[in-house]
Amino acid sequence: MLRLDAELNKDIIVELKKPLGKLYPDFEDAIEEIKSSEFLISVGDATFGNLTKYEIYPNIGIIDNLIQRKNHTHEIIHADHILKVDNPAGTITDDLWETIGSALELSNTGECYVIEVAGEEDLAVLPCILMASPETTILYGQPNEGLVLLKVSDMVDKAQKLIDGFIEE
Repeated sequence: MLRLDAELNKDIIVELKKPLGKLYPDFEDAIEEIKSSEFLISVGDATFGNLTKYEIYPNIGIIDNLIQRKNHTHEIIHADHILKVDNPAGTITDDLWETIGSALELSNTGECYVIEVAGEEDLAVLPCILMASPETTILYGQPNEGLVLLKVSDMVDKAQKLIDGFIEE
């Protein structure tokens, strides 16, 4: 398991608070680019909800049933395949890595797979970047700022650098 420690990982935490890709203050401004994506991963409940509102279903959606730390339940999840995983806040568990890997393999069929995280899904963006194919688009919410859209091919080195700074337990 990898863990972020507030004292030991100050620089990484500062970097993680910055968008890893292009920031769209309005979700609607990103729709054309989202629809042109070859493979789409969404991380976060608000992002997943916005996509489904526009009837866009990612290949993989990662949610924790929280939006800005407040409970949230999706009225309808358009996915026949829901994988469940435990991942405490501030960590990336081995189980999360394995579940993302499984979802990447399984989602090649074109069906939507949802990973429902008990705990927190925020850091799941990093293993997604490191494990997904280079042409993958990843979306996640930047709290109170908008939607971040990134291309895996542009972020692999940065994601690895961030991961390398975590504490291994």
